[in-house]
Amino acid sequence: MPTTTFRRFGLSAILSLFLALAFLASPAHAASPALSVTASSSTVTPGGSVSLSLTFTNVHDTPVQFIYQSVQPTWQTTQAPGLKFTLSGNTVDYTAPVAPGASTTVTISYQVAADSSCGGRIDLYTYLYYEYQAGSLTESTIQDLPGSDVLCV
Repeated sequence: MPTTTFRRFGLSAILSLFLALAFLASPAHAASPALSVTASSSTVTPGGSVSLSLTFTNVHDTPVQFIYQSVQPTWQTTQAPGLKFTLSGNTVDYTAPVAPGASTTVTISYQVAADSSCGGRIDLYTYLYYEYQAGSLTESTIQDLPGSDVLCV
């Protein structure tokens, strides 16, 4: 009877070791974010415009073949009374493929209407989806665009 218990334990240990090694062999993700944003200004006035540079960096060890991104105002921004602005290019078109460690940048802008009331921040969020490792792996996220929040004064 004790021999059977040891065999079961040994088989369980080998299976656990195999699963642990398989998990460790999966592709690693770098700690840096795939998306960064830079605004042309930290403030905007009625009638003014702001450009946003969106930089996608491939943080994986294989090329990124496909990138889709859309940019929208946050709920708080849409609820600001009297704030009017037009976002141009809310669907972003990056050049792909993107080699491991390489970056690609696009610029979008928004124009604040001349009769817009201000006093709050214009803040945006994004949906980002991309494919890598010959399309067999994907990532998608909905996130705020840090660096895109601009005070309308």
